[in-house]
Amino acid sequence: MQVNCPQCQKPVEWVPSSEFRPFCSKRCQLIDLGEWANEEKAIPAGANKDAETSPPEIDIEDIEAMLSQQSDDFFK
Repeated sequence: MQVNCPQCQKPVEWVPSSEFRPFCSKRCQLIDLGEWANEEKAIPAGANKDAETSPPEIDIEDIEAMLSQQSDDFFK
C-alpha cells in the first residue's frame, strides 16, 4: 500500500521497513512535529461542557466586605 507523505506529498510505501511512515523521511517528520509544537496545527474540538466559559464576576465591594470580617491575625 502507498500513502502520500503528509508533509511533502511524496509517495511512501506503508510497510514495516518504512521507518518514518507515514512520512518519507526524518526531515518531514520533524517539520510536522515542529508545526504541532508551534501550535500551527491543532485538532478542532467543541466546547468543553465541564470548563467554565467565563471568569466569575469579581466585585471589589464584596472582597472588601469579606476582608473587613477577618481578624487582625489574618493579615499577619
